[in-house]
Amino acid sequence: MAAPKKTMRALQYDKYGGGAEGLKHVEVPVPSPKKGEVLLKLEAASINPIDWKIQKGMVRPFLPRKFPFIPVGDMSGEVVELGSGVTNLKPGDKVISISFPSSPRAVMNLSSLPNGGGLAEYAVAPASLTVARPPEMSAAEGASLPTAASTALQQLKAAGLAKLAGLHVTATCGARNLGLVRGLGADEVLDYKTPEGARLQSPSGRKYDAVMHCATGTPWSVFAPVLAGEATVVDVTPGIAAAAKSFLQKVTFAKQRLVPLILMPRKEEMEWLADMTRQGKLKTVVDSRYPLSRAQEAWAKSIGGHATGKIVMEMGGEDEE
Repeated sequence: MAAPKKTMRALQYDKYGGGAEGLKHVEVPVPSPKKGEVLLKLEAASINPIDWKIQKGMVRPFLPRKFPFIPVGDMSGEVVELGSGVTNLKPGDKVISISFPSSPRAVMNLSSLPNGGGLAEYAVAPASLTVARPPEMSAAEGASLPTAASTALQQLKAAGLAKLAGLHVTATCGARNLGLVRGLGADEVLDYKTPEGARLQSPSGRKYDAVMHCATGTPWSVFAPVLAGEATVVDVTPGIAAAAKSFLQKVTFAKQRLVPLILMPRKEEMEWLADMTRQGKLKTVVDSRYPLSRAQEAWAKSIGGHATGKIVMEMGGEDEE
């Protein structure tokens, strides 16, 4: 295997804000892995809303730890170098990784936070959140998996639905995606712009035992009428009002409850998700693919909020011609 280059192409921003125009193409030194880290030659990375929310300053002062900052946490590629203490991986391994703290304690430990991610040819990642990529899985599929699939799995666990069979699923989406969502296995699909969809009313009249809530701006008054007697709404975009509602429900022993969820990536869950994808039981939907040279377009599309599936950056190909 060839040794990594001394410099690499990357995109970075040097201050909060700026959106897609704030991303700048640069040539910078290839990072070196520290203790417990691995250096990856990247094949793909996927953009998540948290990436541009970090740019907006929504998790300051924890991230970015310093400027300039190379964004994007979900990555797929090949191990090229090991930091000290890493024994479960070796150069040449094809892997999936997420460069993100795995516990609240890690968030408070600034030295543990990454200062660079997947909009680059190379990236350093924690070995504790790096797992083997099955041969059946493409680099784009692998890069799409960590944040989205881990969040979905942890939502199911938080709602007490840690199984994949026997659930009746009602999903909401825009009108143009109704067929896609049905094809992914939903039993019922609501157009959220219709009156029934806005009220989350099941076409079959069912009450919901659990709701996986991924949007913003939906008050509890929308959920309450459509929930079963004992039900859970798991919110992955919780604000202050959601936290307050959750606390009040907890202290009053309410049977209908709101559960705020902040993703805490776990290696064993990532391994399970990768295996489910290998078996064909979990499907990744890719909205669009961009070379590194068009990263600003991909960034703007994610901010726009209407991608149907994952937005993936692919390193190499036309980008290197």
